[in-house]
Amino acid sequence: MAISLKVNGATHSVEAEPDTPLLYVLRNDLELNGAKYGCAMTQCGACTVLVNGAASRSCVTPVGSIEGNEVTTLEGLGTLDKPHPLQKAFIDEQAAQCGYCISGMIMAAADLLNRNPQPQEADVRAALAANLCRCGTHNRIIRAVLRAAKGAAS
Repeated sequence: MAISLKVNGATHSVEAEPDTPLLYVLRNDLELNGAKYGCAMTQCGACTVLVNGAASRSCVTPVGSIEGNEVTTLEGLGTLDKPHPLQKAFIDEQAAQCGYCISGMIMAAADLLNRNPQPQEADVRAALAANLCRCGTHNRIIRAVLRAAKGAAS
């Protein structure tokens, strides 16, 4: 079945069953590999993308349920030449160790900053609580989000 998706500002038509997880379509059909396959149970956050600006776990989001909505992946936030403030802050703070969780962390942080452009540390911790990092760079991740928020305010 052909499903029309708007991803990172571009419209795509993909052949998929409506119950296919969005994550599979992003990675396998559109070759957007920022969102990672982690737990497939919404417990790790590695697959987080934005749907209409709100964080969504793509591992359990049926592709048929988002037809007509705007999907943004890590690749759609910024470019190599002009990274999104969150991407730049994560680089500046060296917030990635293995990097597996970082896409999901950045996308969850983007959702937070969309809702609350000037979060306090407690807000950042709460917003990222459901995203897991096994490498232990949580403090750097928190600093990166706060740095991006501060930069957006300047």
